[in-house]
Amino acid sequence: MKGCLTLIGLVVLIVAAAAGYAAWDLYRYAETPMGDSDRPMAVSIPSGQVFGETVRQLQLAGIIRSPRRFEILARLKGLDTKIQAGEYWLSPDATPEKLLQQLATGKVRLHALTLPEGSTIRQYAAIIDEKGLSSAEGFLSAAADAALAREYGIPGDTLEGYLFPDTYHFPRGLPPKHLVDHMIARFWSLFKPEWEARARDLNMTLHEIVTLASIIEKETGAAAERKLISSVFHNRLNRNMRLQSDPTVIYGLKNFNGNITKKDLETPTPYNTYTIGGLPPGPIANPGAGALEAALYPAKTNHLYFVSRNDGTHHFSGSLKEHNRAVRQYQR
Repeated sequence: MKGCLTLIGLVVLIVAAAAGYAAWDLYRYAETPMGDSDRPMAVSIPSGQVFGETVRQLQLAGIIRSPRRFEILARLKGLDTKIQAGEYWLSPDATPEKLLQQLATGKVRLHALTLPEGSTIRQYAAIIDEKGLSSAEGFLSAAADAALAREYGIPGDTLEGYLFPDTYHFPRGLPPKHLVDHMIARFWSLFKPEWEARARDLNMTLHEIVTLASIIEKETGAAAERKLISSVFHNRLNRNMRLQSDPTVIYGLKNFNGNITKKDLETPTPYNTYTIGGLPPGPIANPGAGALEAALYPAKTNHLYFVSRNDGTHHFSGSLKEHNRAVRQYQR
């Protein structure tokens, strides 16, 4: 009997020692970097993928070693069912513990997306498609959705003008509407309450201000000229003169070949400010904060005309005679 008890005690001791060693080994594994390289790599985990397949994917990518211990660690921490889909930037020198936390909290890889001032929604779509964040068609479908524009409180058939140009950071795999949500939110965060009050003082709607700002943005790349350009258009609007802005004509053409012609200027479209009075029905691009401010606070001038100096700046004139003289000088 005594020998039997001794044997049982020995077995218990062995089991306890084995369990202790296993626990210590798993702890050491959890806190030990998985590789010697600190070079991260992109790994995309598909939606709905089972955890076992994710472990295999990480092993084949060289991110983890000892997949069995990795699975046990995940299950003990209750993280095996919390792994989120997405594209990750994973480093082999991370510990299994940190890797699991990254995958469970969805700290996915972000891609910088820079949308230049004065770009149209079609140009945005091409940039977004090139970055692989969404298809051009998918983004355009959201940006040109009249029902979505109404949902955002935008008085137009598209979101043109309200998708704020900026540098954003997005993960891959987001629905196009999520991209649009961020751009619209950025616009509203920049359009200050005092700007809304200023628009009312000018007897202009928000939509008219954004439309004018988009034209200013397309007319000059020189920040110092924005308020001068704005003054020309405000002066013309106040005198019921047509704006005669080439960028508005181009926006209204279906197949512009890069060279504006007299025929283009005479082709009637809703955006041809050579043939219509006042502003076009909506923005022709997405203006930045500088152009929006210029539309609201034009310089005080008597300018009614401007012509390119062919160096990125313009010559401004208060009379047609002076303007024609400048045209002969700079556009010979």
